[in-house]
Amino acid sequence: MLTYWAEYAHLPSGIGADVAIDVADGRITAIRPGAEPQGEVLPGVTLPGFANAHSHAFHRALRGRTHAGKGTFWTWREGMYALAGRLEPDTYLRLARAVYAEMALAGITAVGEFHYLHHAPDGRPYADPNAMGEALIQAAADAGIRITLLDTLYLAGGFGLPLEGAQRRFGDGSLEGWLDRVERLHAPPHAIVGGAVHSVRAVPAEAIAAFACSTEGRPVHVHLSEQRAENDACRAAHGCSPTELLEQCGLLGPDLTAVHATHLAAHDIELLRRSGTTACFCPTTERDLADGLGPARALAETGVRLSLGTDSNAIVDMFEEARAVEMHERLVSEERGRFSVEELLAAMTRHDTLGWPDAGHIDVGARADLVTVALRSPRTAGADPSGIVYAATAADITDVVCDGRRIVAEGRHASIDAGAELALAIGELWA
Repeated sequence: MLTYWAEYAHLPSGIGADVAIDVADGRITAIRPGAEPQGEVLPGVTLPGFANAHSHAFHRALRGRTHAGKGTFWTWREGMYALAGRLEPDTYLRLARAVYAEMALAGITAVGEFHYLHHAPDGRPYADPNAMGEALIQAAADAGIRITLLDTLYLAGGFGLPLEGAQRRFGDGSLEGWLDRVERLHAPPHAIVGGAVHSVRAVPAEAIAAFACSTEGRPVHVHLSEQRAENDACRAAHGCSPTELLEQCGLLGPDLTAVHATHLAAHDIELLRRSGTTACFCPTTERDLADGLGPARALAETGVRLSLGTDSNAIVDMFEEARAVEMHERLVSEERGRFSVEELLAAMTRHDTLGWPDAGHIDVGARADLVTVALRSPRTAGADPSGIVYAATAADITDVVCDGRRIVAEGRHASIDAGAELALAIGELWA
C-alpha cells in the first residue's frame, strides 16, 4: 500500500484539507481528511485525473504551422492530409509517445484517440494491418496513461464520393473489412478498443446502421455537425440533419459521444437528450478552425452530459478547454456563471465516455488518478483552492498519478523528455 498526502483535494463532498489517500493495486482504498503529512506529499490542490475525450495525436505536428492566413476547416484539412501522408508506424510511435507525454504533463490520465490513419499512404494494408493502432497503444503505455482507441470507420470522401489521395489510407473498403481488422486488435490492461464513425459524410447511411448493430457495448464516437457545410450536404443527400440521420440509423444512444455538436437545431438537441447520447466539445480546435460555437448550455440544461477534448492538439490544456466552454457561453449570452466549477470539472474528468467509469473522482474504490496543481505559481498564487479551474494552466501541474503510479513528479515526466522528443519527432516529419 502507498499513501499520497494532499494539501488540498477535490473530493465528491467538496474541497478537503490535509487529505491522506491510501492506494493499493492502482485503486483508492481509503481517504482520510485532516491527516498529518505522510507518504508521498502533494503540495497544492489535487484533482481527479483528466479525460481527454477526443484527440488526433498526429495533428500535434501541425502546431504553429497552420494557424495564420485566411481559410476554413476545408482549407486547413489539405495541410492535415499532407501531414497524414508522411507518417509510418515507427514515426507515428515516436510522435504519439511524445504527444501522450505532453498530455500526462497536462494532467490527462486517459485519452480517447480518434484513429483513422490505418494503412500505408497508398491505401494498402501493412503486413500487420493494425500497425498504426498498435503504435498508439504502445505510445500510451510508454507515457503511462490509459488509451481508448476509437478505431474509425471511414469509407467515403463525401456523400457519394470515393476516397481519394490521402484519404485512401483511412479506409478498409467496407464495414466487413473494418470489423475484420478491428477484431484482431489486442487491448492490454491500459487500453480499450472502441469504435467511431468518422462522420455522416464519410460513412454511407447503410453502413452506419450496420455499424450500430456491430458495436453495442463499446464506447463509440462520431464527428457531428462540425460545420454548417456538413449539415447542408446531409440535407441535400438525405433530407435531414446529421443528428436525424444517426437517429434513423440507430446509432444514437448511451454508448455514443457526439464530438463537436456545433451546429444543432432544437430537435437535434432533443434527439441527443432522449437517446442518452453524450457530447464532447473541443473549444480550442473549434475556435482555431472557425467552426463556430456549440450550444453547450442548451445541451447541459436538457441533461446531455458534456466531455472535453483537445482534438487537433493545437493546445494541450484541459483548464483552457473548460474555461472556453464557460467564456464562449458568456459571449453568446452576455451573462456570467453559465456553468458552475463543479460542472466544468465534471466535463474535464468524464472518463466514462471512454469506457473507464471507475475513474474521474477521488473516492474509495476508484482508480487512483490524481492531478496536483501548484497554489504558489504566478498564475495561481492567492487563488482559493475551490476556484483553481479559473486560475491554473497546464503549466501549473506539478504531479500526476495514473492508476496509482506517479508518472509526473515536480513538473517532469518520469521517463520522457516531452519537449525534446516532440522536437525530434516533428522535425523528422517535416525534414
